[in-house]
Amino acid sequence: MKRKLGALEKVDADLPNLQHKLKIDPRSYEQDFVNQYSQYRSLKELFLQSPTTTDDSGIVRLRDLVDFVSHTADCYPKLTTAFPSDLVELLGLHHATLDSELRDKLVGALVLLRRKETIDSVQLLDTLWPLLLKTPSKNLRALLFQKILSDLRTANQKATNHKLNRHIQSKCFELIVSDPTSAKGLWAVKLTRELWKRQIWSDAKAVSVMKEAALSQDAKVVTGGVRFFLGGDQEREEAAAEEDTDDEGNIDMGKLRHQAGINKKTGKRANELRTAAAKVKRKEKKKNSPHQLNFSALHLLHDPQGFAEELFQRHLQPAQPKVRLVLEQKLLVLQLVSRLVGLHKLTLEPLYSYFIKFLTPKQPSVTSFLASLAQSAHSLVPPDILEPLVVKIANEFVSEASAGEVASAALNSIREICARQPLAMSDTLLQDLVQYRKSKDKGVQMAARGLLSLYREVGAELLRKRDRGRDAAMGLRIGEKQTARFGEVGTWEIEGLELLEKWKEEQGIDSEADEEAGWNNWDAESDSDDDGEGWINVESDGEEIDISDSEDEREKKAKAAAKAEPTFEAQQSAENTPAATTPGSSRATASLEPEAALKREESRVSRLATTRILTPADLAQLHEPRSQAATIAALPSTKRRKLLASQAAAAASRHADDPLTAAQISGLSAHSYKATRQEKIAMAKEGSREEGGNDHRSTTARRKEKKESEGKSTSNKEKERKKNFLMTLGKAKRKGKRSLTQERAILKGHVERRKRGGKRGNKGQ
Repeated sequence: MKRKLGALEKVDADLPNLQHKLKIDPRSYEQDFVNQYSQYRSLKELFLQSPTTTDDSGIVRLRDLVDFVSHTADCYPKLTTAFPSDLVELLGLHHATLDSELRDKLVGALVLLRRKETIDSVQLLDTLWPLLLKTPSKNLRALLFQKILSDLRTANQKATNHKLNRHIQSKCFELIVSDPTSAKGLWAVKLTRELWKRQIWSDAKAVSVMKEAALSQDAKVVTGGVRFFLGGDQEREEAAAEEDTDDEGNIDMGKLRHQAGINKKTGKRANELRTAAAKVKRKEKKKNSPHQLNFSALHLLHDPQGFAEELFQRHLQPAQPKVRLVLEQKLLVLQLVSRLVGLHKLTLEPLYSYFIKFLTPKQPSVTSFLASLAQSAHSLVPPDILEPLVVKIANEFVSEASAGEVASAALNSIREICARQPLAMSDTLLQDLVQYRKSKDKGVQMAARGLLSLYREVGAELLRKRDRGRDAAMGLRIGEKQTARFGEVGTWEIEGLELLEKWKEEQGIDSEADEEAGWNNWDAESDSDDDGEGWINVESDGEEIDISDSEDEREKKAKAAAKAEPTFEAQQSAENTPAATTPGSSRATASLEPEAALKREESRVSRLATTRILTPADLAQLHEPRSQAATIAALPSTKRRKLLASQAAAAASRHADDPLTAAQISGLSAHSYKATRQEKIAMAKEGSREEGGNDHRSTTARRKEKKESEGKSTSNKEKERKKNFLMTLGKAKRKGKRSLTQERAILKGHVERRKRGGKRGNKGQ
C-alpha cells in the first residue's frame, strides 16, 4: 500500500509525466489537472501580493506550473478560460521586476496558446506590442520582436491575412504619427522593413508607414525610413534569390539514383532518396506556381510630389532644421529626393540651386552629390536650370591641372546629366570637353569618349563636323537624327520591324495574302456560342448610307495626288527664282514646312506598324532579321567602330528604377590608377580569382577544378594514367602475350558488359 501511494505522489510531482498522460486520456486525469491548476492560482495570488519578496523556490514552482498549464490548456478549455488573461496581467504589471526566466516562460506560454488557437493573433500581438515599446530590458525586447515577427509570418503562410496586417500596420502608423520626436518609431520601421523583405507586406499601407517615418523628427527613425526606400527592394530581391538557391536546389536526382544502384541497399538510404525526391517535387511545384507581382516602394507612394517637397523642406532646405542630421544622413535624404524627382519626373526647382554650394573638389563625398544631381535630371527639367550646374562642374573639376580621378568623375557625371536632358549642354562647352578624349590619362580619355558617343546619338548638331562620325553625319544629312525639343516624348517602335519590312519587299510577298497565311495554324478555338445561322440581315430606316473609301483606296488616291503635285524640292527651287519672291510665296513656304516634317516622319515610321496587325508568323520571323543584323554588327571592323556606341547604348538602357551610385560616377577613375608590382603579383595568384582578377592557370587546370566543383568523377583511363608505373607493368606484359582467342573472349565480354550496364548491371537505374 505504501508503495502504491509513493508511486501516486511521484506521478503528481512529475509534471512532464502527468502532462503526457493528460494528452492521452484527458477525462481520466481531470482531477489531477484541477489540483495542479489550483496550485498555480494560489502561487499566482501570492506572487501578486508581494512580487519582490517571493523566494526562488516559489518562482521555480510557478514557472513549472505555467509551462504545464499552457501545454494542457486545450484539453480543458472551460477550466482554463481565465488563464490567458492571468498571463497578460502578470506581464503587463510586473514585466520590469519579473525574473528573466519566468518572464520568458510567460511570453512563450502566450505564444504556445496562440499555436493551439486558444487565443487569436490579434490578442497576442495586442499584448506583446505595447510591452515591446515600454520594457527596459534589451533581451526581452529582442525576444518580443522575434515572437511578433514569427507570428505574423505564420499567420500569412497559407494565405494573406489582410485583417491582421491592417491591424498591425495601423498600430505602426499611429506609433510614428502620435509622437514624431520619439525614438520608439524605430520598432515600426524595423518590423515593416523585415516584413517587406520577406514579401509579407507589399502594399501601399506599408509604404505609407515608412513615408511617415522618413518625415518624423528623430534622426534614427528618419534614417531607417529613407534607407527603406533606397534599398528595401534590393533586400527583397536578394532574400528571394537566397530562397531559390537553398539546399533543395542543389539536389542531383540522377546522381542519387546512380549511387543507390551501386551502394548497398538499406532502409536509411531508401528514405534519403524518397526525401530528396519530395524536396525536388516541392521545388518544381513552387517554380511552376504563379509569380507574385511586387511593385517597387517608390511606385506605391500616394503623392510623390508632395513627399519629395516635404522631405526637402524639412531636412535639407532650412538652415536650422528640427532634426539634426549628419552629412551621411543628409546624403541619404538627398539621394531619396533625387530618385523621386528623376523616377516620377517631378518639378522641384529649389533642389538644383541647393547643389551649387557642394560642387567643389574639396567637398567630402562629392561623388555622391554628383550622382544625386545626375539622378534628379530628367527630360522635363528646363535646360536653363541645369546648364549653370553643368558649367560649374566643368569649371571646377575639368582642367589640365586636375587629377585624373577628379576629371573622369566630372566628365562621367556630365554625361549622366546630359543623357537624361541633352539640352543642358551648349555647343561651345561640349566641343571643349570632347577634346579631352586625347588625354594621356585613360580614365579621362574614356569619359570624354563616352560623352562624345552620347552626343553623336542625341545631339550631333552640337559637335564639329569632324567629330560627328560617319553615322551621325549621314543621319543629319538625310534628316533621321534630329535634336529632341524640350518636352518632346519619343515614340515607341518594335525592334527589328524595319528589317522585317525590308525582307518582305526583297521576297516579294503580298501583304494581304501573307496576312491570311500568317494566321494559319495559329488560330485558337473560339469559345463563342455559334448556332450556325449565318449573318443576320438588319433593315435600314430608309436613309442612304454613304460608304467612304477603304484604307487601300485612300492610299492609292494619296499617291496619285502626290504625283500630280510638285515635290517639296521643286517648290523650294521655284521659290528661289525671282518670279517667286512675292508675299504670298513666303506664306506658302511657311505653310509647307510642317507638311514636309510630317512627310519625313511618315516615311520614317514603318508601314507595317501603321497598316496591319502583325501575325504570329510575323513575330516568329522577327527573330531571323535581328540575328542577321547582330551577326553583321559582330564583324571585326564594325565591332571596333561601334564599341563606344554600344557602351553608350548600355548606359542609356539602364532602367529608370535603378539608382545611380557614387561608384558608377567614379568608376572610370580606376583606369587612371597604375597597379604596383606587388598588386600585379597578387592578381596573378590563386586568391585573385575569387576577387574577380584574371585566372592565369592552364585550361586543363581550370577544367579539372570545374569538374571537381560539380562533383563529377574521373574516368577509368584517367585513373589508370595516375597509377604507379610498376603496378601497371604486369598487366601490360600479360596483355602483349594474349592469343587471338583470348583477345576475342575479352572483347566479347566487354561488349556484353556495356549492354547490361557494367559489372553490376546498373543500366536503366
